[in-house]
This record gives sequence, C-alpha cells and structure tokens, in this order.
Amino acid sequence: MLARGDRAPEFAGTLADGQQLRLKDFHGRRHVILYFFPKDFTPGCTREACTFRDRRADVAALGAEVVGVSLDPPEKHARFAATYELPYPLVSDPDAKIANAYGVARLGGWLPSKRVTFVIDKDGVVQQVIQSEFSIHRHIEEAIDTLRKLQRR
Repeated sequence: MLARGDRAPEFAGTLADGQQLRLKDFHGRRHVILYFFPKDFTPGCTREACTFRDRRADVAALGAEVVGVSLDPPEKHARFAATYELPYPLVSDPDAKIANAYGVARLGGWLPSKRVTFVIDKDGVVQQVIQSEFSIHRHIEEAIDTLRKLQRR
C-alpha cells in the first residue's frame, strides 16, 4: 500500500455519467481525499459515503475535493449517489486497476477493495493514509485534520 510521501499513481476512471475522471485533473488546483470503499449500498459504506457528504463543505473550504472509488459499475454508483444525495464523484474500478495501483485491492481485485482513504496534496503527493474497516468517522476526521495542516504550510 502507498505510504505518506509517495507520489499518488495517476488514474482514469469512469463516473456514473460516463465521463472520465483523472487524478491529474486536480493537480495544482485542489487537494484530493481519495477514498476506497468495498461496495455501494452496504451499511458501512453508506455511513462512510454520508460522512463525506455531510462534511463536503468543510473539505471544500480547505481547498479539496472528495472522490470515492469502488469496484461497482457506473450504473450502480449513479443509483447510490442519487439515493444518498452524494455530491462528489464516484469512480468505477471494475478491474481493480486503481485499487491495485494504490495497494488496496484484496486478492488481486477478486474481492471488494479495502476501506482506505488517501489525502493527496495539489502536487500529487500522499500526505495521509487512513485505514480502518470499522471506525468509519475516523476517515473524514483524519482527512480534514490533514487538510488543515496543509493549509498552515
């Protein structure tokens, strides 16, 4: 798995509307909270997605964007985002290429990816790695704390 100080691997992934999102779209402009989650519509993943939704204004005020990634297809992401009013992009990673690049794939991508969040700065460097399967709120709280530290630099 990537660690603090590593360069975040570039990726391109399909969004619910069929558009492609690339990490480099944010370089030099916004920090990124890139969170990997196992599966749409499961209790833990729904809670996590909603915590990111509920704190999105705080994230935006700190110059960052939230991006979620899972193995689910774009159509399922569209339903998930609509059901829970998720205002940030969800990237489909059906072949686990992104999860593998970040070191969060389980069994080479045959199982849903681990619940891991990366805070990536505007220069594309990983500033924080948050891994917790069960402490859902920890992801957003630690990510915001990291963004605040980045603002003080």
